[in-house]
Amino acid sequence: MYLFRSLSLSLALGTALVAPAQAQSLVELLNAARSYDAPWQSAKAQLDASIARADQARAGLLPSAALSGEIARAKTDVTMPPISASMTTHTLGINAAQPLYRPANRITLQQGLRGIDVAQAQLDAATQDLLVRVSQGYFDVLAAQDTLAFVQAQKAAVSEQLAAAKRNFEVGTSTITDTREAQARYDLVTAQEVAAENDLRVKKLALDQLVGRNGTQPLPLAIPLPLPALEPADVSVWVQQSQDGQPLVRQAAIALDVAQLETQKAQTGHLPTVDLQAGYNVQRSPNGTMTLPGINSRVTSASIGVALNLPLFAGFAVQNRVKETLALEDKARADLDNLRRTVAQNTRAAFYGVQSGQGQVKALEAAELSSQSALDANKLGYQVGVRINIDVLNAQSQLYQTKRDLAQARYNVLLGTLKLRQAAGTLSEADVQAIDALLAK
Repeated sequence: MYLFRSLSLSLALGTALVAPAQAQSLVELLNAARSYDAPWQSAKAQLDASIARADQARAGLLPSAALSGEIARAKTDVTMPPISASMTTHTLGINAAQPLYRPANRITLQQGLRGIDVAQAQLDAATQDLLVRVSQGYFDVLAAQDTLAFVQAQKAAVSEQLAAAKRNFEVGTSTITDTREAQARYDLVTAQEVAAENDLRVKKLALDQLVGRNGTQPLPLAIPLPLPALEPADVSVWVQQSQDGQPLVRQAAIALDVAQLETQKAQTGHLPTVDLQAGYNVQRSPNGTMTLPGINSRVTSASIGVALNLPLFAGFAVQNRVKETLALEDKARADLDNLRRTVAQNTRAAFYGVQSGQGQVKALEAAELSSQSALDANKLGYQVGVRINIDVLNAQSQLYQTKRDLAQARYNVLLGTLKLRQAAGTLSEADVQAIDALLAK
């Protein structure tokens, strides 16, 4: 019982050390990472660029106008009869055009709008990836902190066992073997403590780099921890959601639409184009012209009309372009099918991983109680002489290993739930907030 009270005290002290007043919640670090994470910022910039690109494509259906001006001076010499004249010409005009029938331009606009959808899907994927990466880094630090706390508690327990073995040897109630076994176990735990401290340091640096802060300190989970139930509990529902909602599948589906539009645009190479054109031009010659020298003249012209352009033959370029786009369309369709199968498999694996993790947590919770009972029994048996020192040391090692495994299993279930929603394409910040509510605040 003394060992159990000592372990509880050690863990309480460890929790107090890893949860200072300035500790950050998962949502707080997530908000910090969103304004710092380069992949997410890149995806956001790509969306802005795609919106601008679609507006560029819209220009192909809108009227265009241009203002032109020119000042020219020319000198003309005629030998028979001898004439020499210098003339200046001022020209100013405005010309406009409105596409009436340009099917390729309309299809280009549709492709530009679909490009916005692709960029939005990429941003959604980057957002979900950021949620998982921050959560992974957060739980990695908590797991490293738990490992260090358990190793330090085990070191304290082994130290007590080593001291007891030395006392018993001095009074002649135990052999030197007990002391050496305890010393060897103590040295091993000390090495594990050094490794655990280094692992925690590395995990904290990784989290700092991810969120753009120094000295991050995650809040620990509240214990006892009620693990959230997996809803819905049917794997087929998750798979069905992934077939349409997963950002990567959405990108592939849109890529197929764009490929089909590209085929339609290639087929317009045989079609005519019709534009409405209008112009107004003014030409002024202050010094006159060759036919009217010395007379200030001004010529004004206005025009409006419809221009028709009908392709006749382009060296089979249109036919070959259509063949190319049809092949690319088949490729996009095959890529979509392959991605849907891959996403479905990943979703099933993530679902069963969460289910397995939940069962593992329950088993480890029972194993923790059993390991504690076994340790208490071995300590009592050692005191009455029916157990040897190595039995107690082994029971201690089993108890602390079980506690480490249980803590890690809890983190794996929570993170696995997020990864399952990511695989299905339904992960949102609300899911992270639900996990954030499980922290000790």
